[in-house]
Amino acid sequence: MSLQYTGSSTFYTELAEIPLPVSADFIGDSRVARVTYSVRDHDRNIKRYLTKTFDNQCTTSHDSPEIKAFTTSPSKSRQAILREVANSKRFVEIWAGTQLEASLDVSNYHQAFLTDDFLYSLSFSPSETSLLYTAEASINTDDDPYNKFRYTPHFGDTCRAKKRPTIFLFSWTRSPSFTRAAKQDSTLFALQPITESPILFAQATFATEDTIFATGHEQTKDGRILGAKGCFNRPMGIWQLTLSKDSLGSPSASRLTPKNRSCRSPRVLFDNNQPIKLFWFSNPLGGPHASCVSLESRDLLTGANTVIVRTVFEPTPSNDFPGLYTEYNMPTSPFLRRGDSIHIVLQSMWRSRTTVLFIDTRSGEITDATKLGDGPLYSWTVHATDNKSRFICSRSTPTTPWEVLLGSFDQHDTLEWKVLDKSLLSSTIKEALNDLTPSIIAITARAPVETLFIQSKKASTCGGPKPVCVTILHGGPHATSTTSFFPAVVALALEGYTLNIPNYAGSMGFGQRYIQKLLGHCGSMDVEDVAESVRELIRRGVSEEGRQAVMGGSHGGFIAAHLIGQHPTLFNAASLRNPVISAGEFATGTDIPDWVYSEFGVSSTDSDSDSYTSPTSNLLTSPTPTLPLMTPKTYNTLFTASPIAHVDNITAPVLILIGEDDLRVVPGQGIGFYHAIKGRGEVRTGTEKETTKGTVEVLSFPGESHGIDGVEAARVSFEATRDWFKAFGEGG
Repeated sequence: MSLQYTGSSTFYTELAEIPLPVSADFIGDSRVARVTYSVRDHDRNIKRYLTKTFDNQCTTSHDSPEIKAFTTSPSKSRQAILREVANSKRFVEIWAGTQLEASLDVSNYHQAFLTDDFLYSLSFSPSETSLLYTAEASINTDDDPYNKFRYTPHFGDTCRAKKRPTIFLFSWTRSPSFTRAAKQDSTLFALQPITESPILFAQATFATEDTIFATGHEQTKDGRILGAKGCFNRPMGIWQLTLSKDSLGSPSASRLTPKNRSCRSPRVLFDNNQPIKLFWFSNPLGGPHASCVSLESRDLLTGANTVIVRTVFEPTPSNDFPGLYTEYNMPTSPFLRRGDSIHIVLQSMWRSRTTVLFIDTRSGEITDATKLGDGPLYSWTVHATDNKSRFICSRSTPTTPWEVLLGSFDQHDTLEWKVLDKSLLSSTIKEALNDLTPSIIAITARAPVETLFIQSKKASTCGGPKPVCVTILHGGPHATSTTSFFPAVVALALEGYTLNIPNYAGSMGFGQRYIQKLLGHCGSMDVEDVAESVRELIRRGVSEEGRQAVMGGSHGGFIAAHLIGQHPTLFNAASLRNPVISAGEFATGTDIPDWVYSEFGVSSTDSDSDSYTSPTSNLLTSPTPTLPLMTPKTYNTLFTASPIAHVDNITAPVLILIGEDDLRVVPGQGIGFYHAIKGRGEVRTGTEKETTKGTVEVLSFPGESHGIDGVEAARVSFEATRDWFKAFGEGG
């Protein structure tokens, strides 16, 4: 039996098209909140952006696809726009209100603007006459035609074309007659800092007219740039670049952070327009790809570095703060002033939620501003502050789409919330969502494992068989399934399924020890955590044996593939997105080869040893690390810990979803699993009982990377998984 299409999912389409708040700022002397949303358009098969401004009323504008990035100046009187028009013509524009103050065609200076989380720069100088941004440097082939073809490492999945990030400095002289600056009054320099070894600079921000702070990315000793997306442990640090009037393009450079730390996201705190402190995020170099984050600072007057928030290894009954588990970057404007104190405001994972934290920049004292009470299971995102007393957040629950809120402190330092925007839903969707109940259930036998459980009120009180329970597994493994609203997840619940969404060992938000606990035990500890969550729900009577399905992507696909091999009677069907299937082969084709050695506990000093179990062992301890070679003994260790070792036991029908441009888990992992399962199928004829062993299908998506997040691809992936579970989820 093959995959059969049963029609489009109106639930998924409507939910996926709800505008998602992605960024915000304050404009008009900080009086007006402006929020940018990402919108999926299924008719056109594109992602679009729209902006809403909230003054006395809400005004909506649809952003031009030409605009790649924009930012507002510190005085709120200017806006910088990076624009790319047809035929790859690129412009940098400076607007003062409705007046175009300066503009430069930069098409011949560099290639694409870089606007992702880990390379993006867009910063005004204090005088607002210069702008920093990041772009891909052009290749000079005039003197050496080989340059066009020389191997240059890139930044990994979704970043194949990002190899030469370069900070550019655009400066202009304002016209005294308030007209557009003449071309001869504008200059553009590619900053090429002087360093002992090659450093790729990005995330640049002005402190003074001649002082810039930036993140510097380093290659490994063997010439790699390790994949950046989702990884907080890369060889990188915070640098100070000092401009010289005699050579603007060649600033001096000094590293401010130790080489055994991976540091990013520099943010400058100003007092009366003077830079007084620098803040950044810091993680250990090497080890797990994501871990408990430290918040560090530098006093710009004394040059002293301080750790403001340290790693928390394990929460205690008297202090249940699990440590910082943040996004890759701080908000662009993270500072909030409360009385005599200055705080950094950001969101952080706290067990299975994200919550808003206020961090005192002097003492490091942390306040949880959105504690979980008896109300909804909100997860929060911090978008921006006005650098005074107001900030913009969004929040959602597993069954409540996003709301945008304005937070502010009154004269008595009391936090007040004002809802600026709510998602618009049809009456049909509203009624359907009201039928769903989310809860967090502790899996006490595997503490501190807990699972987010979503079920239908009606289905839970009806007689007869219970709905099929789908276990959904996050990747990473160092990530977290939170109580945020995810359209594809809630749409599956609306299609009639009960959902089990566990945070197994290695998940973030539970303390650093919970992350380190998994190292060296992938394929066993994480698998048993998930299996126990399934058994716990069955014991509680909210789920039913024999009516189970499982799905996951990346490391979640790795666990799901393990489960159907190690526990072949537990699940009736599985859907795997770009799964890791054979870790030994994975190590030679991924953008994150260090992941294998760290996660599976394979020694970095002697790759011919069997394994090690030290949770604090650090693969990339050298400032310019290199990776061990794959030996037969190492490969055997990794094979034993991989799902492929259990392929002979698999009887559940398996759907595999492949992104053909995936650089993290190459397509050969999933395709190889397809052939292995299909080749072990049992063919029975005559009157013998039909078998599902060997039932497997692959959907392969051209142009899609690891997340398979394109508009059409995401919808088809959802509908295919739904149809696969319709066909096989109930067993038979």
